[in-house]
Amino acid sequence: MHKNKSYFFCGIGGSGMLPLANIVREAGATVAGSDRALDQGRLGPKFEWLQSLGIDLFGQDGSGLVSGDQILIASAAIEDSVPDIAKANSLGCQRMTRAELLAELFNAAPRSVAVGGTSGKSTVTGMIGWILTNAGLDPTIMNGAVMKNFVADDSPFASARVGQGEVFVSEVDESDGSIALFAPHVAVLNNVSLDHKSLEELRQLFGDFAKKAKCCVWNADDAETVALIEPMGLAGAISFGFTPYADVRATDITDLPLGSRFTLQALAETHTVTLIVSGRHNIANALAAIAASIALGVSVVQAVKGVERFNGLVRRFDIVGIANDITVIDDFGHNPDKIAATLSTLKTFPGRIIAFFQPHGYGPIRVMGTELATVFAGMLGEDDHLILCDPVYFGGTVDMSTGSQSITDAVAVAGRNAEYFPERDDCGNRILELAKPGDRIVIMGARDDTLSGFASDLLQRLS
Repeated sequence: MHKNKSYFFCGIGGSGMLPLANIVREAGATVAGSDRALDQGRLGPKFEWLQSLGIDLFGQDGSGLVSGDQILIASAAIEDSVPDIAKANSLGCQRMTRAELLAELFNAAPRSVAVGGTSGKSTVTGMIGWILTNAGLDPTIMNGAVMKNFVADDSPFASARVGQGEVFVSEVDESDGSIALFAPHVAVLNNVSLDHKSLEELRQLFGDFAKKAKCCVWNADDAETVALIEPMGLAGAISFGFTPYADVRATDITDLPLGSRFTLQALAETHTVTLIVSGRHNIANALAAIAASIALGVSVVQAVKGVERFNGLVRRFDIVGIANDITVIDDFGHNPDKIAATLSTLKTFPGRIIAFFQPHGYGPIRVMGTELATVFAGMLGEDDHLILCDPVYFGGTVDMSTGSQSITDAVAVAGRNAEYFPERDDCGNRILELAKPGDRIVIMGARDDTLSGFASDLLQRLS
């Protein structure tokens, strides 16, 4: 990265772009950007905050690009017809993807932790970052979600933290293959399951990721991960999980209404750990974070103290509130594993589930629609309800031949209550018609920050 350069982020409000823009800004470079959501008048507070940091914002019409010396940060998938891209091309601006710029910063750090896997990346990244911060290592953290522990009046969208220490912690993405750009000292592999790519592609990407690291932290409970990592015989690798042979493992688990308690066994030490984030999947996330912290030299005691104070992430089983004994939960669940983890957590305690799901695109339905329907049909009970609207769509060329109704139809055929309404507002009205005391309403989906507003609006209407 060049401190004397100007970086222009196309889509600066995105979950991956915003934290990176802040890291680049705090490193001393000039940052500006545009966003389609800004043009459409959505998510005002986020953009007001970016402007308060001295980041100039422009319409996504090419007006923010004025010199060939600017470096354009944009998704490789953005079409050349987009005005920002066309203007950058005409000026001869250098173009980088978000992942390329992140990898450049990450690989330059004296010590680094990359968190990969199909599910749990953001939570494990946040947990590691909080543990290292409490241990005095002052890390830089790049996350795809807002970390509640770092939220402050001057940092309401804390998906990044810039520290002065040696360690750079980041989640890394396999969906576009960019995980291959990163050379971590510690590589965390949470799991390997179907999401954006085929399992064959994922095995290659994650296998290369694990082999490059000085230490691989891997999930001994995930069959795909075990089959991938065990034959490699990686020196210094640390396994985590519930299985008795994991190096960092959890036993004696007690589910709590808002958290869990378990016995941790690590480095011949035994500790009782109490988490304030719910679900068995978060116990697994905590084990991964503790193992990664140990790999960086943090003591088990310090790791436990840190993870016990981890407050979670925005939109990760985020309890919005309770009205008339009806709980509203905002959740990022969008692939089979994430949705299964959320529903499993809800099933730990009594109460009917009203699950709303907005797919994060038409492509993902084609790739994993069958698996999504199988999860919903298998985990929802006879009294539960599933409601879907059309996938999130912000423009561009896309095949819409397979949509949300394919999922609800399959779930209904399996004997569960499933309904499809094209418009999200109509889904909200149906949810309110169904809701009664004791219910849990969970709002699930990705790539659309307005889902949080949808969840908050439902809570207000329930009140």
